[in-house]
Amino acid sequence: MAATTTVTLLLLASRYGYHRDELYFLLAGRHLDWGYIDQGPLVPALARLLDTIAPGNLVVLRTPSAVLAGGAVLLVAAIARELGAGRGGQLFAAVLAALSGIVLASGHLLSTTTVDLLVWLVATWCAVRLLRTGDSRWALGIGLALGVGMLSKLLPALLAVGLVAGVLIAGPRRLLRDRWVLAAAGITVLLAAPNLIWQAANGFPQLGVAASISDGDSSYSGRLESFTLHFVIISPYAVPIWIAGLVALLRRPEWRAYRAVGWAWVVVVGIVLIAGGKGYYDAPLLLVLTAAGALVTVAWASRGSLWWRRGLLTLGVVPFLLPNVVLLLPVLPADRLPGFVVDVNYDAGETIGWPEFADSVARVHRGLPPEERSRAVVLTANYGEAGALARYGPARGLPRAYSGHNSMVDFGRPPADADVVIAVGWVGGEPGDPLGAWFERCTLSGVVDQRVEVDNDENGGSIHVCRGLRRPWSQIWDTEVRHTG
Repeated sequence: MAATTTVTLLLLASRYGYHRDELYFLLAGRHLDWGYIDQGPLVPALARLLDTIAPGNLVVLRTPSAVLAGGAVLLVAAIARELGAGRGGQLFAAVLAALSGIVLASGHLLSTTTVDLLVWLVATWCAVRLLRTGDSRWALGIGLALGVGMLSKLLPALLAVGLVAGVLIAGPRRLLRDRWVLAAAGITVLLAAPNLIWQAANGFPQLGVAASISDGDSSYSGRLESFTLHFVIISPYAVPIWIAGLVALLRRPEWRAYRAVGWAWVVVVGIVLIAGGKGYYDAPLLLVLTAAGALVTVAWASRGSLWWRRGLLTLGVVPFLLPNVVLLLPVLPADRLPGFVVDVNYDAGETIGWPEFADSVARVHRGLPPEERSRAVVLTANYGEAGALARYGPARGLPRAYSGHNSMVDFGRPPADADVVIAVGWVGGEPGDPLGAWFERCTLSGVVDQRVEVDNDENGGSIHVCRGLRRPWSQIWDTEVRHTG
């Protein structure tokens, strides 16, 4: 199942196109640093390496994610095995993981989420082995995994908090004084230090991004949406299974040693919901609960009316499990993508139409008078647009694109004399429109036409040409153009 997952993802890797985040990672990789406003250095460095090996090759760029997704499937089965599953239980857990939304969606794209997924599962697998065997040296694996993960994002710290809280609630509390556990904590801090130092030196900007998400300034945000995502991110089919796994971890007498893992999810999901975080933050732990629930489900299907119980499990696969493949992977033609796919899977729409997006901006640029065309710059509303123009713009004769979104703001601002700006993605002329505050006049000069009927963040968007900068870029760049989310 793990190999099938990886191979399937590789076979589909070149369909559609870059995701906005991948374009951002490629651009961030040109400005390597120990940290960024919204992430650590790991994924941008990986993106730069892969694009250097095979420039413009989506399959190569996405190969690590496909391999990590297969590894995640293997780890879910391994966790089920640690809990006592036989071959049937392990295989069932692997199938649930392989067809889960979080594995398919993150495994298709180069993403910090894919790194988080494997890191959390490795750390939890080590924790389960530690709790089963009593050998605290397994804590070193937890520390190593969390430390590497925090070079991608700081989210593994949330898992650390959950595991510590779980041990405090359910025991064994002696672990918190164990020398191997303390050494593991030191390993985590040591590995995470470069990113933590960068974040501290820059005022922990990731907290600002988290605040923007909490305020509803990002996709998959809002506490209600975060809560409901838990019921679909693995699959609706798996909901009763992972709930059964949670109950068993917290109440089954023979699993008393593992109760800390069940409580870790309760604590983590509580923090996510209270803080207004994204609902997929704790998804790796949902896979752990699913592994536990696979044992419970297989045992349930092996007693009583076998044909009825096993038939019920089999019949539920088609309507509740297999749709994940259609919704989360690029199996349908991009030019005939049903609207409901984008409604369910926002990321699908963000992998379509970037070359055509660049064409739309190029048409506006070619329409400028020659004396303006030579000194014009592009200002985009978000990092995906800037990344797309960095990737596709030079071949179309476009000038450099700038943006104040997240770490794009630190990659450079327009030259002081740049007073002709092609503004992309901004809604000009409406109340609160920043273009009116920055420029003397802005004219709607085009719209984005991606030549497909897809409802994403760019298609049909406005392209303005703005002239007459009211104040120098140095005065507005860090205070007004800068934004996070």
